[in-house]
Amino acid sequence: MRKRPHRIPCLPQRGRRRSAFTLIELLAVITVMVLLTALAVPAFNSINQSGDITKAVYDLTAAVETARAFALGNSTYVWVGFFEEDGSRVSNFPTAASGTGRVVISIVASRDGTSIYNSSNLSAIDPTRLIQVGALTKINNMHLATFPDASTPGTGITFDTRPSVDANSSVPPASVRIGDTAPPVSQTPFQYPLGSAAAPQYQFLKAIQFSPRGEVRIDNNSYSISRLVEIGLQPTHGATLDVNTRNLVAIQISGFAGNIITYRK
Repeated sequence: MRKRPHRIPCLPQRGRRRSAFTLIELLAVITVMVLLTALAVPAFNSINQSGDITKAVYDLTAAVETARAFALGNSTYVWVGFFEEDGSRVSNFPTAASGTGRVVISIVASRDGTSIYNSSNLSAIDPTRLIQVGALTKINNMHLATFPDASTPGTGITFDTRPSVDANSSVPPASVRIGDTAPPVSQTPFQYPLGSAAAPQYQFLKAIQFSPRGEVRIDNNSYSISRLVEIGLQPTHGATLDVNTRNLVAIQISGFAGNIITYRK
C-alpha cells in the first residue's frame, strides 16, 4: 500500500499584512454615500413630480375632451366644473372643504339640450335638469393656478413662449382663465351630487361651458367666446403649495374649435 505524502500546511509569509479597511477609509466611504444620496433625492423628487403632473394633465384633458364630445354627440350644453379642496383631508366629507392640494372635476350636461339658466336672471343650475357625465375626477397633489401671460408670448411650444390668452382686448383676463384667482365666482354654479338641491358635497363655482356646437366659454353665455381659454396647474405637497417647482403647466383650449394644447415649463 502506497503511503500518502505528508502535506505541510502553508504558513503565512512573514511581514505580509491582511487586506482590510481602516476606520478612516470606512468613514470616507460613508461620507461619499451620504453626499450622493443628498444629491439624488432632489432628482428623484423632480422625476416623481414630473410623473404626477403628467398624469394630472392627462386626466384633465381627458375630462375636457369627454365633455366636448358629449356636447357635440348629443347636441346639448355641457359644463366642466373645477373645485379645489384641502389635500390633507379625506375628500368624502358630507360637505367638502375648499383649500389647496386636490383638484376635483365634474362633468354635467343639460337633459333637454337647452342652456337651462335664464341669461337675464342668472342663478344656480337646477340639479334636477342635469345629468352626470361619468364619475368625478380627483387629482391629488395639484393646484389650480392663475398664470400671467408668457414672458415672451408668441406661437411657441413651451410655457414661456405660449400664445397670450389676453390678445383679445374685448375679453377681460379673468374670463379666459381657470385658476386660483380667476375666473370670478360663477353666476350659474352647479353641484354634486345631482338630483336634489339639499346638502351638496361640492359646489362648482369655476367652470367652462361647451355649446351644442362645441364652442368653449368660461362659465356661461354671459361671457364672450374667447380665442383661447387657459387652465393652470402647479404641484403641491399635500395641502402645501410647491413654490420652488419648475413643473408648471398651462393647458389652452381654443374657443371655437375646442383644440387642446399643453405647454410645460
